[in-house]
Amino acid sequence: MDVIIERACGMDIHKDSITACVVTPEGKEIQTFSTNTIFLLQLIDWIKQHGCTHVAMESTGVYWKPIVNLLEAEDIEFLVVNAKHIKTVPGRKTDVKDSEWIAKLLRHGLLKANFIPDRTQRELRELVRYRRSIIEESARQQNRIQKVLEGANIKLGSVVSEIIGDSSLEMLRAIADGEEDSIKLASFARRTLKKKKDELELALYGYISPHQRMMLKTILNHIDFLKEQIEMLDHEVAKRVSEYQEDVERLDSIPGIATLMAEQILSEVGTNVKEQFPSAPHMCSWAGLVPGNNESAGKRKSSKTRKGNKYLKSALIEAAHSVRGSKNYLGALYRRMLLEKVKNEQALLSLTQCYVLLIIY
Repeated sequence: MDVIIERACGMDIHKDSITACVVTPEGKEIQTFSTNTIFLLQLIDWIKQHGCTHVAMESTGVYWKPIVNLLEAEDIEFLVVNAKHIKTVPGRKTDVKDSEWIAKLLRHGLLKANFIPDRTQRELRELVRYRRSIIEESARQQNRIQKVLEGANIKLGSVVSEIIGDSSLEMLRAIADGEEDSIKLASFARRTLKKKKDELELALYGYISPHQRMMLKTILNHIDFLKEQIEMLDHEVAKRVSEYQEDVERLDSIPGIATLMAEQILSEVGTNVKEQFPSAPHMCSWAGLVPGNNESAGKRKSSKTRKGNKYLKSALIEAAHSVRGSKNYLGALYRRMLLEKVKNEQALLSLTQCYVLLIIY
């Protein structure tokens, strides 16, 4: 095979050690380094001494990030590659053999790099993903409130539509502070909920024990803390995407996509979508939104979707769910597919692919 890259370095990365193999026209050299920053700097110097222009490594968890941070600073081109694409020959599995195999594949141009955005987008992506995890944690805490109330024979969730709405929160705080009179608790109802006072009095009559009051108070305090963290992250994300406001507004104009979801999509795919993804099918495949193709001897086997970017995939599926009953063209497309006896999962998948087309074009 032809040599595409004369001076290449392959790395086998672990939590506490890195085995690196440099292959040049002069020969081959292999060394092992610790993952502390001072030793990573020695690794970079060693790579520069050999004049390596390209470095390849497996996308092993988050252990590639410290190395990429240093390689970016030195303007050395790097490739973070899917581990499935560079499996070596069975029976020869050692760190040294793996690093040597990666270097050889890189030298002959047989590796395809994963999409690694620039540092600015990576920072935005970390903030947006963390915000999403906090929102999900807040939802879990709300479900715990419902469990505590059911254990106390209180059926508040059967009357109110939102367990942590303004009226519900006042009732819950009063219960946590020791209030037992269901009539007084029902008096906290506001606006349209006042019409359900009789139902509330029945629903709020229960037997709550001291440990349940303590749990309720702890969960409410946790939810308040999470709200503060979400607001802080909202402010930071908004500040970082302010320079991409046109892109956010364009995504926000698509039915089913609101500002928060637009920020999440932008953090995952970036602003130069067409440069990263040549076509909509490429982006669908990257997000894991296309069925697999597994056929042998004329028989079709499992065609489940592959693993992709779960954050982008979940955002697009959420958007597809939100437009199913709407009167816009996406909702009409979904209902037409159901009339044509397309399964619900396949119809939703088709909707997400339509969203990819709208995002790119």
